[in-house]
Amino acid sequence: MKVVKFGGTSVASGPQIEKLTNIVQEDAERRIIVVSAPGKRTKDDIKVTDMLIDLGEKCSKGQSTDDALAAVIERYQSIAKELALPSEAIEEVEQDLHARVDFYSKADNEDQFMDQMKAAGEDNNAKLIAAHFSNVGIDAVYMNPKVAGLLVEGEPGDASVIPEAYEQLKALRDEERVIVFPGFFGYTEEGILTTFPRGGSDITGAIVAAGVKASLYENFTDVDSVYVANPNVIENPEEIHHMTYREMRELSYAGFSVFHDVALIPAFQHDVPVSIKNTNNPSSEGTLITARRKEENTYFPVTGIAADKGFSIIYVRKYLMNREIGFGRRLLEMVEEEGLSYEHLPSGIDDTSVILRTSQFSIDSENRLINRIQNELGVDDCYIEHGFAMVMVVGEGMHETVGLASRATQAISGAGVNLEMINQGSSEVSLTFGVKEREADDALQALYKEFFAKVTQ
Repeated sequence: MKVVKFGGTSVASGPQIEKLTNIVQEDAERRIIVVSAPGKRTKDDIKVTDMLIDLGEKCSKGQSTDDALAAVIERYQSIAKELALPSEAIEEVEQDLHARVDFYSKADNEDQFMDQMKAAGEDNNAKLIAAHFSNVGIDAVYMNPKVAGLLVEGEPGDASVIPEAYEQLKALRDEERVIVFPGFFGYTEEGILTTFPRGGSDITGAIVAAGVKASLYENFTDVDSVYVANPNVIENPEEIHHMTYREMRELSYAGFSVFHDVALIPAFQHDVPVSIKNTNNPSSEGTLITARRKEENTYFPVTGIAADKGFSIIYVRKYLMNREIGFGRRLLEMVEEEGLSYEHLPSGIDDTSVILRTSQFSIDSENRLINRIQNELGVDDCYIEHGFAMVMVVGEGMHETVGLASRATQAISGAGVNLEMINQGSSEVSLTFGVKEREADDALQALYKEFFAKVTQ
């Protein structure tokens, strides 16, 4: 049994849904289909999820929702018309959307209401696609995550699956019909709809694949494969045809947008292979993600390079810091008490740096943290700088390769880029460089030229 997830561009219109229908029909093992909300049909189009957020915000502010609601309904009507669905299908969608707007007066809080609104994108699209499947002769059924037993915990917009869910989802293996499953949300044990964070439909697909012990989790998107570097920065980069969970996790963290890092966790924990494929070119090889790489691929140390912007660095200096027992613990406690999570922690004997996502900071939290570090730890110097990018070189074979770090640093310095920080994880799967945001693309291009362009020449 295969679980197949289709992303927003793959379900954005009737013609796109026809493509995924053909993909499902080509392989009888594709039994569970997880779908996103309709994405952009063109570059200037609006995602349905964004339209639903706008609708929810207008409702919350007491503004008229007529136009925003009509726009969402019209988008689904367009899909239903392109697929020649009966009027009952779109009527069900209209009733659902009106009910979600009315839910505002019943919700415990605004976040709970917004989760209901955002989840409407995937939920209603799954209903339309299930109806289309039935129309073209596929014995299919829409499956609500609550009925399936996708149990979650956590705050609105930040749900995480609980272990009991996997046992309940296992029963889906007994369903003889093709299941169409909406992504992005589950239900708490109290029956409250709660959405996953970024990459939510990918997360749903991985959870369901793990629950039914799928032989393969296929994730269809709008690119042929995962590339060794961002094609918006590197022209025609090499494709990655086979990589490990750890490599994908590191590259996703550093800005790879094809597959969100959190979505890999269920597949990794339950050892389900993941395949990235293109809805518009399903015959392409794609990228296979497994626990281990094929032996013939291990000779090449670097699998990919990536860069992500939006980081800040807290610099802390104190003479004889290394001899002060508990200094690091107390520093990180202050970071934690401000509700911040750190990303990297490079250090020396008299200095340390705490690297965080800039988006976590407010002016107040930044000032409080600096004051506490200075006053409570008695440091010689402490300040925060913003505007950094983390550039990562990733590969399972790196730890077996002599001189790789030297090659990377020479390539970056040769491009005239100043290194603010170097950090290598204990697993030695990745090597991270901190640079100014404005120099991130130059660093990425230099690394690509060093590790990939030379190979293909």
